[in-house]
Amino acid sequence: MARFTFKLPDIGEGIAEAEIVAWHVAVGDHIAEDAPLADMMTDKATVEMESPVSGVVVELAGKVGDAIAIGAMLAVIEVAGEDEVEKSGESAISLPPAQPEPVEGPSFFAKLESENGPSTSSGQADLEEPVHCPLSPALSPKGERESNPKSLASPAVRQRAKSLGIDLAQIHSEGTHIRHADLDAFLRYNTAQGYQPPHTNQTRADEHIPIIGLRRKIAENMAASKRAIPHFTYVEEIEVTALEEMRAQLNAHRGQKSKLTLLPFLIVAVCRTIPQFPMLNARYDDEAGVVTRHGAVHLGLATQTDAGLMVPVIRDAQNQNIWQLATEITRLATAARSGKATKAELTGSTLTITSLGALGGVATTPVINRPEVAILGPNRIIERPVFVDDTSDRIRRAKLMNFSISCDHRVVDGWDAASFVQALKRIIEAPALILVPS
Repeated sequence: MARFTFKLPDIGEGIAEAEIVAWHVAVGDHIAEDAPLADMMTDKATVEMESPVSGVVVELAGKVGDAIAIGAMLAVIEVAGEDEVEKSGESAISLPPAQPEPVEGPSFFAKLESENGPSTSSGQADLEEPVHCPLSPALSPKGERESNPKSLASPAVRQRAKSLGIDLAQIHSEGTHIRHADLDAFLRYNTAQGYQPPHTNQTRADEHIPIIGLRRKIAENMAASKRAIPHFTYVEEIEVTALEEMRAQLNAHRGQKSKLTLLPFLIVAVCRTIPQFPMLNARYDDEAGVVTRHGAVHLGLATQTDAGLMVPVIRDAQNQNIWQLATEITRLATAARSGKATKAELTGSTLTITSLGALGGVATTPVINRPEVAILGPNRIIERPVFVDDTSDRIRRAKLMNFSISCDHRVVDGWDAASFVQALKRIIEAPALILVPS
């Protein structure tokens, strides 16, 4: 028997090391050629490493969360042969759809709402497209869960499934093996159906969860944003009664076009307003002491996914109408949630918009997506009585939404932020202006 040394290959330009996110084997396991060996995360993407040979794993480089230098030993596999061999592993790399680059700030997530739109009785904001979770258990035409005959999973996933009393054969996975995210999706779905894990009436043991992978990057970038940027937040109330009526009318006659949520209208209004306030559509290089005011609006959409918070980018949003924006929002959100968004679709934003959708709350104080200097946060729509005018006591039903903006006080003054929101409010409250070509 010979030993095959699998070295971590060069997995990206300028990458010096990668973090171990997950092992799919343990020492003593037999691994087949091209079978998943480990998930490695860089600053840019998560890469699944596959074994170039078949054999028995005799050594692994470290534990989950450890950083491994490019060219260093990742695993040693005992194979049939006479001589000990080494290989960098270029032919063994499997590049899955790139995990989106973590954002550097936003703490509020864009969660897509139901296909049925907002409830007019509850007044919840209709800001994005519906969620379709690819990790939910697959259903047969009869409504029964389809089984996974292979049930490939790492020892950690198997141990967790065993502790929860879950049969891995009932778990549906989009990949070649079952991951923790698949278990999470199974639990979310079946909890809604009345499922309860074993020992639910007993006190749960404490859990120690390492902050690794994308979650570590998010934590680092969030801390850097709050540490480096002096934030201030301005909130204004905006009436969207007329806008919601116009949106409902357009959706009723949309034909084969994408369903319109509130978000495309807000984006058009933002793009119409930004030219008067170019200091908000900017990026600040604090090391060089240079602020770049961008002419085009490359709008980031803070999006919550199973892997963490990601920000796909609508390029040249100022050149798109509401229907084009609706289609692009759906496409980018789907790509981010399925892990198929490209690096180009996840970088280069000049301004970010973030929303909790129906969970938007009364007001939010979003964290800036560094190195941008502003982030916008529409909040939940609520219905309230308001006076018809200032000269009578008559009241009417109105739909109102608080709109938040957080800015970098080093380069944006409070007057500028407030003036921007007031100008935005004038357009939103007279929604015909949104459809008039600029």
